[in-house]
Amino acid sequence: MDEDRVARVLEEIRDLQREQVEAYRRALENQQEALRTQREGMGRARKLLGAVGVVILGVLVIVLVLLRYVLVHYS
Repeated sequence: MDEDRVARVLEEIRDLQREQVEAYRRALENQQEALRTQREGMGRARKLLGAVGVVILGVLVIVLVLLRYVLVHYS
C-alpha cells in the first residue's frame, strides 16, 4: 500500500513538473512575441519621427523664405 501511495505521489510530481515546463515554454513564447512587437513599434516610431522631422524642416524653410521676402520688400 505504501508503494502505491509513493508511486502516485511521484506521478503527481512528474505531472506537475511537466505542466511547469509547458507553462515556462508558453512564457518564453509570450516574451518572444512581446519583443517582436516592441521592435515593430520602435520601427514605426522611427519612421514617424523621420516624417515629422521632414515636415518641421519644410515649415522652417517656408518661414525663413517668407521672412526674407518680407524683410527685402518691406524694409
